Amino acid sequence: MSIEKVVIIGSGPAGLTAAIYAARANLNPLCFEGYSAGGLIPGGQLMFTTEVENYPGFPEGVMGPAMMKAFRDQAERFGTRFIRDDVSAVDFARQPFTVKSHDESASAHAVIIATGARANWLNLENEQRLAKSGGGVSACAVCDGALPMYRNQEVVVVGGGDSAIEEGSYLTKFAKKVFLVHRRDELRASKAMQARFFRLVEEGKMAPVWDSVVVDVLGDQTITGVRLKNLKTGAERDQACKGLFLAIGHTPNTDLFRDILALDDKGYIKLPRPGSTYTSVAGVFAAGDVADHTYRQAVTAAGTGCMAALDAERWLAARGIE
Repeated sequence: MSIEKVVIIGSGPAGLTAAIYAARANLNPLCFEGYSAGGLIPGGQLMFTTEVENYPGFPEGVMGPAMMKAFRDQAERFGTRFIRDDVSAVDFARQPFTVKSHDESASAHAVIIATGARANWLNLENEQRLAKSGGGVSACAVCDGALPMYRNQEVVVVGGGDSAIEEGSYLTKFAKKVFLVHRRDELRASKAMQARFFRLVEEGKMAPVWDSVVVDVLGDQTITGVRLKNLKTGAERDQACKGLFLAIGHTPNTDLFRDILALDDKGYIKLPRPGSTYTSVAGVFAAGDVADHTYRQAVTAAGTGCMAALDAERWLAARGIE
């Protein structure tokens, strides 16, 4: 079996940008683009996004799947080879590394991990249907909140941590009012974020809905409201809204790398060298949401994909592999 110079695991913005840069550096990358692991498909989370308006270079916006097809076509044009399968096992204990899928196996001098992270959902039937159809349900307010469908409308955010407050605060720039639904009667957010929240409440831009959970999402083509259940009284009521944003965390797709790479307490891959994509294993690099629990944007993922390819190229060159 020939040894690949670099194998890329994942095909979202990070993985495909890494593929473009690696291919242009004559590293002839092989990309395991995935199939359906972790609920994701080739192209990553943007394949479930309708219109992307905040990625530079698309003044009129672009559909998520169309953008990811352009990324893939560009990577393929420069010579990236693709295997449409999920990686099922890796061996980073010795060189060359081994990457296995269900039907394929590859040896590699360097590996770039770009398996991303998946948003946590309520897993309600209508929630999932409207999220996939662009009907007003989202797990990223920064990605979707500025869309015309939410402007001057009442929307709901689910969550009680820093992310929920950030998402809700961002939405107040566009929405008429933001209702924050939290299953407890106090926030988990930091003191600074709580202060911001209660200031927005005083200004009439946000309102808390304590001790409550969303038990159903209402609407056919687009969301018209949510059904709330009070956990203390058991009472249910409907809250009208034109948008539902989930801010209950993300889960990085790192199960494959547990006990192999250093992970943080949330399961994200640790990058011990600040400003780089180096992992705890020399020759293995990580890019995108799999190592980023702060920004989680397509443009930042693409940026770290570029960094990972450059880091891998330089690491290989230092060992005489070009």
